[in-house]
Amino acid sequence: MRNNEYSTSLTVQDFRDRLAGVNGRIAAAATASGRSPSEVRLIPVSKTVSEDRIRLAVEAGCTVLGENKVQEMTRKAQAMEDLDVSWLLIGHLQTNKARDAAAYAAEFHALDSLRLAAALDRRLQGAGRSLDVFVQVNTSGEESKFGLAPEDLPDFLEALPSFETLRVRGLMTLAALTPDRDRVRSCFALLRTLRDQARENNPDLIGPGELSMGMSGDYELAIEQGATSVRVGQAIFGARAVPDSHYWPPA
Repeated sequence: MRNNEYSTSLTVQDFRDRLAGVNGRIAAAATASGRSPSEVRLIPVSKTVSEDRIRLAVEAGCTVLGENKVQEMTRKAQAMEDLDVSWLLIGHLQTNKARDAAAYAAEFHALDSLRLAAALDRRLQGAGRSLDVFVQVNTSGEESKFGLAPEDLPDFLEALPSFETLRVRGLMTLAALTPDRDRVRSCFALLRTLRDQARENNPDLIGPGELSMGMSGDYELAIEQGATSVRVGQAIFGARAVPDSHYWPPA
């Protein structure tokens, strides 16, 4: 589905309908793969969405929201602190912005350097809290994606226990942005393989071994390959004015 084919949700009923539709497709994809739908968590992604529409989404049943940029997440968390919502940071984070992530993020899905791990650990210790993290792996091999090279993952996981405030829950990836379904599937399959290898080598380092992968255009393929969290924005909120490449580094 192209971006301009996602209609904009403007009412609570719109959001209820979109959420029901996405959850129905999640359930169908899980069942077709021999999995229980309860194994897959939906993370609605509210990046670029205005506060008034987010409030409608929360009224419709959203209890977690994903944001790509820590500045946007912080602004929204502060403006909507009256809502019972957990904010998940799912995009790249610079070390100099670790303080806000440590203060407001319930989970961080894009850990990709020891320098960032150290910065988060310092801030979290100061805040007296811990943080669930997913290690981001670049499974597509594209320069336009953040994340560890697959071959660097074992050593990275070995180093993480020294950061006591970080609780590793699993791995995260972004598939190649292409209509080639086999290419997309291979990105998700590689992340699953890396998770399985990590479990064999030292299961304590990978935590529950969850897989955060799949977005509006490919989450059913991700579920087929073992996704436990899918990050869905446009299929719930509607098309964004900026392309996904806005959130990735230039090639």
